[in-house]
Amino acid sequence: MKKAKKIFIVGTGTDVGKTYVTGLIVKKLRESGRLAGYYKAAMSGNARRSDGALIPGDAVHVKEVSGIDQPLEQMCPYVYEHAVSPHLASRMEGNPVELDTVEKGFREVCREYDYVTMEGSGGILCPVCFDEAEIWMEDVIARLELSCLLIADAGLGTINNVVLTAEYMRSRGIPLKGVLFNRFHPGNVMEEDNVRMCRHRTGLEVIACVEEGATELALDGDALAALYEE
Repeated sequence: MKKAKKIFIVGTGTDVGKTYVTGLIVKKLRESGRLAGYYKAAMSGNARRSDGALIPGDAVHVKEVSGIDQPLEQMCPYVYEHAVSPHLASRMEGNPVELDTVEKGFREVCREYDYVTMEGSGGILCPVCFDEAEIWMEDVIARLELSCLLIADAGLGTINNVVLTAEYMRSRGIPLKGVLFNRFHPGNVMEEDNVRMCRHRTGLEVIACVEEGATELALDGDALAALYEE
């Protein structure tokens, strides 16, 4: 039985471009000849179709950017309308996240694809469920035994966000392989210094700096694939 190689994408917080960068990651894997799949435990802030069904917006974006033919219904088991953390969205809308369901869907994707990229919601301390069971994003990562890549905005405030996230993850024993900086502007003195300071303070590898509006990930496909683990 084949074993998929996997990685988890975590952000320093919300709106740092996790889905945008994830789309480029999956695209690079596909274009380098690898069978790539995508998964996310819970998506919030989604629009509805005319028939009332929720559209998993992050999955749609990754699918369109990457060009993979994975069916949308396989990409995310929990989809919510309200743009709040999954624990609050499920309190408002019902259908709370269950770890067994998340794991079952993830294992199904892993059986069909060789490289599976799982995207988180918000930051590492995002509450996924709280009322029915207490589940945090780190619990999902631990259950699925995944290593992580960290996505950060290259702009003002990122040193604090990256270092605190990295230190928290280390304190919890969560494997972190490196950082990708999004919305990066080459030649911007502050952003280039942000990258340098984050590397210095965390010791983490800077995997890539993704320029504003980039349509490709400036990283060799083999180097990217080497970050994934069985």
